[in-house]
Amino acid sequence: MGPMLSRGRGTAVVPPQWAPSAGELAGDGAVWAWQEPAVLLVEDDAADAMLVEELVADSTPGMRLTWARSLGEAQTELANGRPDCVLLDLHLPDAQGLAALERVLRAADGVAVVVLTGLAEEQTGLAAVAAGAQDYLVKGRVEPELFGRAVRYAIQRKQAEQAAVALQASQMRAQENSRLERGLLPTPLLRPDCRVEVVARYRPGRAHALLGGDFYDVVQSADGTVQALIGDVSGHGPDEAALGVALRIAWRTLVLSGAGAARQLRMLEEILSAERSGVEVFATLTVVSMSPDGETVGVTRAGHPGLLVRSGSRVERLEVPGGPALGILPPGEFAWPAHELRLPAGAGLVLFTDGLFEGRIGEGNERLGEDGLLRLAREAGTLRPEAFVDALIGRAEALAEGDGGLLDDVAVVHLTRGREATEDR
Repeated sequence: MGPMLSRGRGTAVVPPQWAPSAGELAGDGAVWAWQEPAVLLVEDDAADAMLVEELVADSTPGMRLTWARSLGEAQTELANGRPDCVLLDLHLPDAQGLAALERVLRAADGVAVVVLTGLAEEQTGLAAVAAGAQDYLVKGRVEPELFGRAVRYAIQRKQAEQAAVALQASQMRAQENSRLERGLLPTPLLRPDCRVEVVARYRPGRAHALLGGDFYDVVQSADGTVQALIGDVSGHGPDEAALGVALRIAWRTLVLSGAGAARQLRMLEEILSAERSGVEVFATLTVVSMSPDGETVGVTRAGHPGLLVRSGSRVERLEVPGGPALGILPPGEFAWPAHELRLPAGAGLVLFTDGLFEGRIGEGNERLGEDGLLRLAREAGTLRPEAFVDALIGRAEALAEGDGGLLDDVAVVHLTRGREATEDR
């Protein structure tokens, strides 16, 4: 008989009757199952190709074998469909050695590759494995019972490599999201003797599972004024979250440098215009400034929803005059008006993003809306700040359960002048 194929040395084998499915390796709980692989043989020698067919018939009759006589033919086959494994001879009329392997790896991304070498080319086989092949087979040795195992093992090894790469990418995304979350969830910068109580909550929406563009911050400036920011970058995902973090950090810097609300918004709009991923991206926000004695509060709105005012057990909605969201008009074309209000002792302000009231509720699948949110707030009006905020989010979430819960991000900031004389229910 002419030359045949056998296993290269140094490679473990798995039981021939079982092989893991792609689902099993991806971690979806699939069971191990018999799978007959599809194999593309790239071999210009007709005798060697016929012997590979005999090996398939003897070891794995169900294997689907396709024969390509050149690398050009192989690339055409790969363009029309992806096999589970490529058996590659390194001596082809249109490609030689590791250059042939490199071209196959580019054309067959995600496909296991097993190279075919001669008896005196074992070092070439090892070099091919180092260059990206899953295994190598040596021509000239007759071991048909191991042939099927070699192919299945190569497929399994490639799937395991892809699963490991996917896991590493997932871990890197999780680490990046963790860094973004730390930027989105700042620690309020307040003096120890500050008499303003701050309760803040952030919850990413279920629709995108990770992070969105909602952001907030609270900073006490040098003269004792407590300033708070809440905002929402349009869209969801890491890009929007990163832009939200950039705007929040820039705002904190502006507050600490003594900039007033008007200058803060002008500078934030310039930063948004420079940092956003596209001209369609905009941001809504509200800035409040509570005087050192807590009696007066300045409110500046840029396309953002209104706020809630709590006084005793009473809750009212306040929507002061404002202006367009940042990024809608060219920088410098609009000056946002500031509105001043007086705040009784023990009163509180509640700032929030629109994700809190945009959930769909009831049989009519209508949005909760700001009126519905006000109703929920009044029902929880006697609760202390932390319990009030948690109840507000929880009740809005419960009402939206039929539509999958609150799909958008939610940020809430509760500011209280002094400590409210209320009790939990």
